Amino acid sequence: MKTPKAGSGRTFERMQWRVLIATMVGYTLFYFMRKNFSFAMLGLEQDCGVSKSTLGNFLLAGGLVYGIAKFLFGFVGDRVNSRKMLCFGLAACTLVNVAFGFVPDLFSGQAMLWAFGGLLVLSQLFQATGFPPCARLIAFWVPPQELATKMSVWNTSHSIGGGLVAQICGVIMGLGVLGAKAQGIGMWKWCFWSMAILGGLGLLLMWVWLPGTPEEEGVPTPAELNAVPISDGKAELSAEQRPSAVKMIFLNPVIWALGCCNFTINATRSLVADWGPTLLQQGKGFNPVESGTIVMFFEFAGIAGMLFAGWATDRFFAGKAPRLCVFLMALTAALLALFWWLPSGVCGAVALCGAGFCLYGPQALTGVTATNIATKSLTGTAIGFISLFSYVGVSISGKVCGTLAQHYQGWAAPVFAICATAVCSAMFFLTLWRTRAHSYG
Repeated sequence: MKTPKAGSGRTFERMQWRVLIATMVGYTLFYFMRKNFSFAMLGLEQDCGVSKSTLGNFLLAGGLVYGIAKFLFGFVGDRVNSRKMLCFGLAACTLVNVAFGFVPDLFSGQAMLWAFGGLLVLSQLFQATGFPPCARLIAFWVPPQELATKMSVWNTSHSIGGGLVAQICGVIMGLGVLGAKAQGIGMWKWCFWSMAILGGLGLLLMWVWLPGTPEEEGVPTPAELNAVPISDGKAELSAEQRPSAVKMIFLNPVIWALGCCNFTINATRSLVADWGPTLLQQGKGFNPVESGTIVMFFEFAGIAGMLFAGWATDRFFAGKAPRLCVFLMALTAALLALFWWLPSGVCGAVALCGAGFCLYGPQALTGVTATNIATKSLTGTAIGFISLFSYVGVSISGKVCGTLAQHYQGWAAPVFAICATAVCSAMFFLTLWRTRAHSYG
């Protein structure tokens, strides 16, 4: 038997925050090279003649590949070195983003469409290597009673990345008038190339800065710091005692219900995350810079929403996140409808940002709940599994929104279809009202 060395708690706390910050930076870089496509879409439509329906097909294929790959890489992520996996994914995404800008120079006609679609699918495949190593490290460094708060802090990386890329790419696309004879043509390329430059620099940072698990770093685990006496560095349970992935995940009705929640949350989020710039410009009359700013504030409102949801879950709901999510998803539906009914301007933009505040809390808390129910030994697999539902939702939503907007020559039908989806999400969370906070012990 052994006890933690003096000062181990302070060392652990410093390393814990280093893990949180480093993984936040790393995942933000993935987001830079993923959400830039949303801002390039209007340029692809006007400069390259790619229709909304075709763009919807790209989103459908890319989302399906991302969901399947995130599930598979989640299984792999529980078994390989997290730093190497994350850095490999960053390097691959950087190269794909560089390639995007050269497609019109190398292809034309149908071949150009296949090249764009193929690169988006390839990008989504490599994007799937980002979340599993981050989730695995957090599960090893953060005890379950703190997970909702600290993982919600970590989840702000989604919105930081989405908000910053919205502003950067919005400015890039607004440098000229899209489709004009001498201005704006080809600016969409820099949505990809600027993010690739940041991705390459970030790759070097992650390689030298991202820590491993407590065991790899020679630091006591949370269980060792909070229990005296403790075992001699061994896992809490033997391999024979640990529940299998089949029982804890694939046959677990809670995990399946969380998957359905993730489907509806991400289908809802896709309206703004994928179609937001086009919706705001064509449906509400904003210019590229204004639409980029609104999407940025939508994402930043999501940051506040995630921090509030994580704090409220631990403070008022004893870690039972689905209870809070019922109310947040119902509010999301109401605020999206209000955004569309209000005239273009500040009030509508505020309503949309309010929807972002409510929406991003549940998005973060599904991962928290899955992590606590599956326990740290199966974190990557559990989150990968519910993420499969997420990006089926993104894929279908991207295709349906594009098709409805094209068929009805407007954005009212997509907006209200997404409002109905948010209501369904609240109902799925309601089925989890009595779910326990975690499966430890």
